[in-house]
Amino acid sequence: MPGSRASLLCALAILSAAFALLWGKRLRADARKSAGSHPGRVIRRPTSAECAIGFATDFLDTLGIGSFAVTTSLYKLLHLVPDEDIPGTLNVGHAIPTFIEAFIFIAVVAVEGRTLALMIAAAVVGSWFGAGMVTSWPRRKIQIGMGAALLTAAIFFVMKNLGWFPPGGDALALGGGKLAVGLAGNFIFGALMPLGIGAYAPCMILTSLLGMNPQAAFPIMMGSCAFLMPVASVRFVRQERYSVGPALGLTLGGAPAVLIAAYIVKSLPLTALRWLIIGVVLYTAATMLHSAFRPRASWYNKKHD
Repeated sequence: MPGSRASLLCALAILSAAFALLWGKRLRADARKSAGSHPGRVIRRPTSAECAIGFATDFLDTLGIGSFAVTTSLYKLLHLVPDEDIPGTLNVGHAIPTFIEAFIFIAVVAVEGRTLALMIAAAVVGSWFGAGMVTSWPRRKIQIGMGAALLTAAIFFVMKNLGWFPPGGDALALGGGKLAVGLAGNFIFGALMPLGIGAYAPCMILTSLLGMNPQAAFPIMMGSCAFLMPVASVRFVRQERYSVGPALGLTLGGAPAVLIAAYIVKSLPLTALRWLIIGVVLYTAATMLHSAFRPRASWYNKKHD
């Protein structure tokens, strides 16, 4: 394995271990608060439904569907997570399963190490700024942003099903102006991830337009998400803008699902499933936007906005 990719995998291992330790430490501290005389955040075990959502969404994510839009839809339809906590729950809960995905794809899919490292760095910087904005947004603004994110995801799903993604080329590296465009694009995708806009489809389109082999997009996508999600998650955890039980469900259900999808199932006919998901995502986008623009009582607006 080339040295640059080996270095990335080493850095990813350190980052994943650090994230797991820091999140575990915060959960233990919150649990002590909730058990004391002055309860803090309520810490509970994830339900079987929450673990099942983690399994299903990360299983599909590994096969190329993406997890954010589907998870958001299920949370909204089942009323499992408050709307304002969905972005943080997505980023915190899907982080560890995404680490596993990134290990697999970076290790086995060829792409030039310098291009991969720079694209990942651009996404991480973008996510830091994006998470800083989202954690300070009120409920209504987050609902509008997630509604737009779901509509965007539906468009990408339709494009994929109709074969409208650009075919790409044979390049495994970017340089000069193309590299600059790629870095700018990945910075933007990273900034949008904390809001719940998945980076997989837009990154696939961008790298294909720049002439890269479509397979090379996978380690870039997975690596970018794996490195940026813990960076964004730190802000969500510090600001307590996520739901603990559902996030744990995503992690516990998602981690084994990634391994099953990558090493046992490997591929599925996803077109029909994607059409079903499009319908669910569009319905969820409509309900999210309706919630944002629905008149609320003055006491509610003061509390949440």
